[in-house]
Amino acid sequence: MPDNPSMISLEFPADDIAVLTFDDPNKSVNILSQSVLDDLDRRLCELETRKDLVGLILRSNKPNNFFAGADIREFVENIDHSDDKIIAMSRRGHAIFGRLSKCPFVTVAAIRGICVGGGAELAIWCDRRIMARDPKTSYSFPEVKLGILPGWGGTARFPRVVGLGNAVEVISSGDPVDADAALAMGLAEIAPADRLFEAALALVRSEQQAKQYLNDRERWSGPIAISDTELGFLGATANAFIQGQTKGHYPAPLAALEVMLGAAGTDIETALQMESEAFAQLFGSPVNRALLNVFFLSDRNKKISGPKGVTPREIKSATVMGAGIMGQGIAAANVKRRIPVTLGDITAESVARGVQGILSEVSFNKKTRGPDAKKALDYIPLINGSTSDEELAVSDIVVEAIYENSDAKRQLYERLEPKLVENAVLCSNTSTIPISDLAEGLKHPERFCGLHFFNPVRRMPLVEVIRGRQTSDETVATAVAYAKRIGKSPIVVNDGPGFVVNRVLMPYMNEALLLLEEGASIKAVDRAATRFGMPMGPITLYDTVGLDIGLHAGGVLQRAFPDRVLPTKILPAMLEADRLGNKNGKGFFDYVTDRKGRQKPAPSDEVQQIIGKLQSGDSSADVDLVERLFLPMLLEATRLLEDKIVDDPRDVDLGLIYGIGFPPFKGGLFFWADTLGAAKIVEQLKPYAELGKRYEPTDLLLEYAKTNRKFYH
Repeated sequence: MPDNPSMISLEFPADDIAVLTFDDPNKSVNILSQSVLDDLDRRLCELETRKDLVGLILRSNKPNNFFAGADIREFVENIDHSDDKIIAMSRRGHAIFGRLSKCPFVTVAAIRGICVGGGAELAIWCDRRIMARDPKTSYSFPEVKLGILPGWGGTARFPRVVGLGNAVEVISSGDPVDADAALAMGLAEIAPADRLFEAALALVRSEQQAKQYLNDRERWSGPIAISDTELGFLGATANAFIQGQTKGHYPAPLAALEVMLGAAGTDIETALQMESEAFAQLFGSPVNRALLNVFFLSDRNKKISGPKGVTPREIKSATVMGAGIMGQGIAAANVKRRIPVTLGDITAESVARGVQGILSEVSFNKKTRGPDAKKALDYIPLINGSTSDEELAVSDIVVEAIYENSDAKRQLYERLEPKLVENAVLCSNTSTIPISDLAEGLKHPERFCGLHFFNPVRRMPLVEVIRGRQTSDETVATAVAYAKRIGKSPIVVNDGPGFVVNRVLMPYMNEALLLLEEGASIKAVDRAATRFGMPMGPITLYDTVGLDIGLHAGGVLQRAFPDRVLPTKILPAMLEADRLGNKNGKGFFDYVTDRKGRQKPAPSDEVQQIIGKLQSGDSSADVDLVERLFLPMLLEATRLLEDKIVDDPRDVDLGLIYGIGFPPFKGGLFFWADTLGAAKIVEQLKPYAELGKRYEPTDLLLEYAKTNRKFYH
């Protein structure tokens, strides 16, 4: 018997129409586990022998979920199996789902909510699909984002239903399509969400009369109708686009493309066999393992609630102090989740600009690529701009997002704290200043914590919740719950300079400047980082963040860790030349604006002269730039564990992936370290011993090297 016999129920709304309803009572979403596949196989065996049925409808009883894909944990249990076993696992899915395309009656998938991965494959094997006209309804094959490709018929069946061009775009990107896009590509019909089932019944009756599904079955079992010229052009353009997107770091999208192109001229059975073999090649690969780790990091984070057994306070309103870019982004995150927000600053003009910035963000329409007046009118009542402390102090949570100056922040707290409502939580968005230091002088330090957002807030999911020495468990729990409510992924960290992300990032940034002083070129340093997989090089990152901010943050961490963060003459010299980065069009690069309003970087002769005067060496051609950049980063991360800033390496890995774009295909900093092994890392550090403390193996790393232990033990 299946583990959960009630997962699939069978009903007959009419004597000649069967309905299979999926609903896992133990989960918020439906998952295609092996037991569910077994149950589905049995149900189809029973139904396909019926001579009195004209149709079968598959639907979910979950309001916002058709199927959330396969059971990833079951996949991981098989990750070390042989290729033959992986192929057999794939072929079993083909056999079960394939029955839906051979039943002696029409099969229809009624989709409301997300339909992804294995769920999308289940639906594509049906003769017809009908999707709810609902913003929460979408259809996707996200397998490439896990380093694999669809393995239950997606690459074979989907191109035959929607066309090869559409299939290449959807499968190789892993991005979802909504109901309108599904209708346009011939994937599904659309119905109002509250009439979805009735529309599915009507679709069965329509097909009962027209029998068009029988013609489609025959057509979809053969080769795809596409000329060699069209096939070659599609392959060349798609290959170039995928290479540009993945930079060669993610093999799955190209593998999916190759399978779909190679199987286009074959029958469906041959295409399925090709899919299974390609799936087996990717399954268990280093990139697949790394991306699975990222999946589990994200899944674990969704379950984090702060201190155990502590109930967070309810947040019904928020205040953001500071109407700059960060303040606007934090406030907009509240408004998008319909939390009333009050935005404060020193002058009415600053507040007005901030409110306008919030409205511009929350009213942005992705389809029109511009502001939406209707959305703006809907959100306006949620935004209040004020310079009055009395108005600003009435919220349940107050987030300070002013500039990085301890005295200015303390003066603001001194002014606001006496006026806060009872039990209100006060937070600082500081990126480097210790929370315990900022809490000095507060009457209620137990209700104060760090809430460090990352720029740009609308795109960066990470929030560091920083516990000061006197921060209460309730405050931490409230901050975690609040961060999740506004759509962010919080990690809880203990107090210390730079917290987690900036503390680990600074050695990498500092080393980049030291390499320039030694004679390395800007191009070489940035290229080493991007080839490793970083979204941009450290020198480009300085320009993005702002050289003045980089100098300030580096100063904070240099004072905290003078033996590891070394002073550099380059940043002061750049600032003296009024080179601040993107913000004023002059940083390590010169920036010009193209006709589309985009900033384009170009090498600067002035910068070459500035750096040239400060260089102490002729060249760093023989230096392993990747080791120089990332080994100090890893060592600082091990110190976070030694200093008890975090208790779990997974928090560091997720923080760096979400906070600075550490390459997901490496699985995280500690996950990457495990692929090398602690003993090998200790050996890699030996040639750099003369560079001092920043390359000295930590006690934790030496212990792991000696015992052959992994960080993900």
